[in-house]
Amino acid sequence: MIKDHSKQYNDLSRLIKELGTKIPETIEGFNSLHKASTAEGVLSSKTKELIALGIAITVRCDGCIAFHVRDAIKSGALSEEIIETIGVAVMMGGGPALMYGCEALEALNQFAILEDN
Repeated sequence: MIKDHSKQYNDLSRLIKELGTKIPETIEGFNSLHKASTAEGVLSSKTKELIALGIAITVRCDGCIAFHVRDAIKSGALSEEIIETIGVAVMMGGGPALMYGCEALEALNQFAILEDN
C-alpha cells in the first residue's frame, strides 16, 4: 500500500501542534533539540537531515521518514543523495530497512512532485 507522505507530514504536524498545547514544555524542548541538532555546523544541515533519514529508515519510523525526506529536500539534498542515503540505511538495517527504504523513495517521489508544482 502506497502512503500519502505529504498528508502524513501535514497530519503529524497538526497533531504535534495540538500535543504542544497539552505538553508545551516537552514539545518546545523537542523542537529546540531538533533545531540545534540540524543547524549548520561542521556538518551541513543537509548532511544532518540525510543522517536523520538513514536512521529513520533503519528504526522503521514512517512519520520520521516523511519529515526527514521533506526536510532533506528543503535543505538542498538532491534526489541522488537521498537515494544513496537509502542505500546506506539498507546496508545497516537489512531487509526491513529495504522495505522502509522503498517508503522513503516513495516519499521522495511525492515531495519532488510537490516541489515541481
